[in-house]
Amino acid sequence: MGTTQPIRNKDELTAFRMYYKDIRPNSRNYCLIVMGLNTALRISDLLRLKWDNVYNFEHHEFRTHFLINEQKTGKNNYVTLNCNATDALKDYFNERNPNDHEFIFTKNTCRYQPISRTQAYRIVKTAAGKTVQDEHISCHSLRKTFGRQVYNMNSDNAELALVKLMELFNHSSVAITKRYLGLRQEEILQTYDCLSF
Repeated sequence: MGTTQPIRNKDELTAFRMYYKDIRPNSRNYCLIVMGLNTALRISDLLRLKWDNVYNFEHHEFRTHFLINEQKTGKNNYVTLNCNATDALKDYFNERNPNDHEFIFTKNTCRYQPISRTQAYRIVKTAAGKTVQDEHISCHSLRKTFGRQVYNMNSDNAELALVKLMELFNHSSVAITKRYLGLRQEEILQTYDCLSF
């Protein structure tokens, strides 16, 4: 399994999520990881977000939803901000005091330029290297971990969860979603466990 993996272990996921909050405090990095885990956006779309996507400057409040045009697919995606994402954004917002045209995840040297994908990768790999056993963790693991968590929480109706995730991820079939979440590989490996000669 040499491809990017979701974080499956709950304790590792908690440690990974909290690394930039508790161990090496950095509100930008913490917010990036929390947003990735809670919105299922690709890193390219996360890095393009501006504060006015998530915050209504006129009413001085965070949005509950926002619309984004996905860079990879060109499709519109209606994203919900749950309380985890909003709390991380609030802390970072209060620290930054940004204006509406600033990118959320910016370089330290320029508030009008987002960090690079390479920098985002370093942020994720650093936290994962200190908290997660699996070495195949990257920015895309945030999105995959979101999917695994949704799937695991809806295990009593797994097929419905897979259909919802298929739509959310803009996949063309449930089989692709199962492979994406690493479920196909697990099913194949379980085949070996059933053998008894």
